[in-house]
Amino acid sequence: MTSPTPADSVDLGHDIDQNPSPVVSIDTDSTPYTELSPPDSPIQQEKPSKDKRALARKKLATLTLEEKVSLLTAADFWRTKAIPSKNIPAVKTSDGPNGARGGIFVGGTKAALFPCGISLAATWNKDILYQVGQHLAEEAKARSANVLLAPTVCMHRHPLGGRNFESFSEDPILTGKLAAQYIKGLQEKGVAATIKHFVGNEQETQRVTSNSIIAERPLRELYLRPFEIAVREAKPWALMSSYNLVNGAHSDMNSHVLRDILRGEWGYDGTVISDWGGLNSTVESLKAGCDVEFPFSTKWRFEKVHEALRDGRLTEADVDRAAENVLTLVERTKGSDLTPEAEEREDDRAETRNLIREAGVQGLTLLKNEESILPIDPATAKVAVIGPNANRAIAGGGGSASLNPYYNTLPLDSIRKVAQQPVTYSQGCHIYKWLPVASPYCSDKTGKQGVSIEWFKGDKFQGQPGVIQHRTNTDLFLWDSAPLTHVGPEWSAVVTTYLTPPCTGKHTISFMSVGPGKLYVNGKLALDLWDWTEEGEAMFDGSIDYLVDVEMQAGRPVELRVEMTNELRPLAKQQQFNMTHKYGGCRIGFKAEDQIDYLQEAVDAAKAADVAVVIVGLDAEWESEGYDRQTMDLPSDGSQDRLIEAVVEANPRTVVVNQSGSPVTMPWADRVPAILQAWYQGQEAGNALADVLFGLQNPSGKLPCTFPRRLQDTPAYHNWPGENESVVYGEGIYIGYRHYDRVGISPLFPFGHGLSYTTFEYGRPSLSGKVLTPDSTLELVVGISNVGKVKGWETVQVYVRDEKSRLPRPEKELVAFDKVELEAGETKHLRMGIDKYAVGYFDAAVGRWVAEAGVFRVLVAASAADIKYDVAFEVKETFSWVF
Repeated sequence: MTSPTPADSVDLGHDIDQNPSPVVSIDTDSTPYTELSPPDSPIQQEKPSKDKRALARKKLATLTLEEKVSLLTAADFWRTKAIPSKNIPAVKTSDGPNGARGGIFVGGTKAALFPCGISLAATWNKDILYQVGQHLAEEAKARSANVLLAPTVCMHRHPLGGRNFESFSEDPILTGKLAAQYIKGLQEKGVAATIKHFVGNEQETQRVTSNSIIAERPLRELYLRPFEIAVREAKPWALMSSYNLVNGAHSDMNSHVLRDILRGEWGYDGTVISDWGGLNSTVESLKAGCDVEFPFSTKWRFEKVHEALRDGRLTEADVDRAAENVLTLVERTKGSDLTPEAEEREDDRAETRNLIREAGVQGLTLLKNEESILPIDPATAKVAVIGPNANRAIAGGGGSASLNPYYNTLPLDSIRKVAQQPVTYSQGCHIYKWLPVASPYCSDKTGKQGVSIEWFKGDKFQGQPGVIQHRTNTDLFLWDSAPLTHVGPEWSAVVTTYLTPPCTGKHTISFMSVGPGKLYVNGKLALDLWDWTEEGEAMFDGSIDYLVDVEMQAGRPVELRVEMTNELRPLAKQQQFNMTHKYGGCRIGFKAEDQIDYLQEAVDAAKAADVAVVIVGLDAEWESEGYDRQTMDLPSDGSQDRLIEAVVEANPRTVVVNQSGSPVTMPWADRVPAILQAWYQGQEAGNALADVLFGLQNPSGKLPCTFPRRLQDTPAYHNWPGENESVVYGEGIYIGYRHYDRVGISPLFPFGHGLSYTTFEYGRPSLSGKVLTPDSTLELVVGISNVGKVKGWETVQVYVRDEKSRLPRPEKELVAFDKVELEAGETKHLRMGIDKYAVGYFDAAVGRWVAEAGVFRVLVAASAADIKYDVAFEVKETFSWVF
């Protein structure tokens, strides 16, 4: 078919749709009119939060039943329902945990990209987490958003969890304490935090249908604990229910966790929202306490709520309770401000850039440094920078945490800026999961980078295009940015671009389609995915990535044309979900034929250098929301391991920098003298890495998760990711370091481990008392000295061991931590509190936390495997509590 460009078509003339009408739910294809309102509302911080609820109640009393019910579902993809006649504005939400992305998933407004959750946790620095929250609030306001969908506090139950990078830790205390500071930073600036995902969402495999079977004690002590700490210490204004089931009931309708625990025991005063498309009932979700459904959908609420009211399955009090919670969130963030919502804007601040860089430095974790190879002398050392991640921006993981950063810093560029001797570079190997997007080589007819898209009403390419767009990216997953207001709920589209290869050869083009799709190369059908059946791992559904080799001439453009619709594929899903159309979209990738032997080039570069820095790891395609990792090994097919082995053989002075959001297998760890865990560190990743490699800054990260030697050693190995849509949390309370302590397995690198360029000495600790009571707090005092030659930070970790317990308990549990900066030769004394929360276990038989009479030992440590001193105290009489 041909696609004319008629004179009466709409040429939007920009790179993204500025007024998108997104695909709004899994069961509807249209977006209702939304009354918008602005980001800059009066915060009125002088009034306590209870006044906000009182204001919400006053507004609730003015609403009709119809208006109350309308508040219980979002108005579109990102916003709550506005009722202007009653002075109720819409509230806009935005992803996500490491940056406020705004309303467009791919290629939207540029935003600050902070280090990912696990990298922030590796700082062990509560003050930095508070500052990150403060800066994220300003970023959210620049996106005209009032609610940030963050932080993510799901536990690292298994190293293969796809979203481990986005959340903090395997330890609930570290997670909860850091999350509380993040939330405080956000909300003190008037932006609501949305702590997520509540609860038991530790895997992405079948996340919408998987049943997490968790015994009550580990549910309380591990998986609910970070939420409990945050509710007690920071009072998040919003909380997001998870997709999965917990012990047989979906989280959004789970009365035990939402009503009995969250609302009942904890007295939670915020608003519960569903994950996007994560509502599963009408009556049960409202009665359990899921207040508002995201995004807009007619599937569960609206008329079904009225039907339930008419037949007595719901009462108006049920509706009032949820509507009041929604209005309370509106009052806390916007009040009655009905000013039209401002357009999203950039707000690239120097102070934010500096904070991101500092957070990156403090998160970088030095795992090994034999013979003090690090830091590298920038004045004298000839450095070879090698590896698939050395000249790429590996700044974040994939999924809803991703965004369009203001800028990126590449390790190679940043290293060259600091080094005073020539720096050589070799890629070493490929690690593609999918071929890189073709965008850098693609342009439209005018020569502008990107593609043109002609959109048609209906899915048959009939008539004239209703919209013509230009987009810069060939990643065209269109779940939130198809122009539905122009083309309707069922559409077809033609994508055209011209790919100019950098060299002559047999190059490879990849094509992935969400709905039906066909790829034409120079007018000839190359890949027909119209009725594809094999699903890939893309977050928003889609086929596997299909490849086609094409002979190309350097500098000679090749026309690529894609025909696609948003009909649902595979066809079997139409009956399964009772719908015919959904997202639509495609992804076009490109890789030029290799012209050199990358491994040999790397070996030659290493031999000629004083120090070889090999930068390896994962990326946003290997580690993402939507799917779990399949192996702990570095991708792809052992190529990175072979590269490291070859380089260290060529040059014993080799530093391996691993960029990942979770542990990886390191079969070369005993032979490589220096290893630096670099995580995903946002837009300043390259600069922070160079700062540490050359000693401009001292690394101070500590592992927030255990690095095992092999996958078989991990606690959930036997029951991951479950079977028949159920996963039994059979390891109970023994995840992370608790497991390794219990079974006596030495990990590769223990929880809390991290080295420095200086040396610290710990003094013998003391306690302010010898007896802990229900209402007392013992003060632990410990001296820490920097006895090295350079300034540095050290994190002091405090664990508690119950010497004798009626119920089995871990050998030790983290209860407190603090981080201190010390000049060379300086000593400081840290003071940390030990209270009832440090000694209790949850006794499911009585439904309460119990502090059992007996002796407890406080262990002062530099890591879970490096205990410096211990000191004892006593609980004289057993006592218990609920919250």
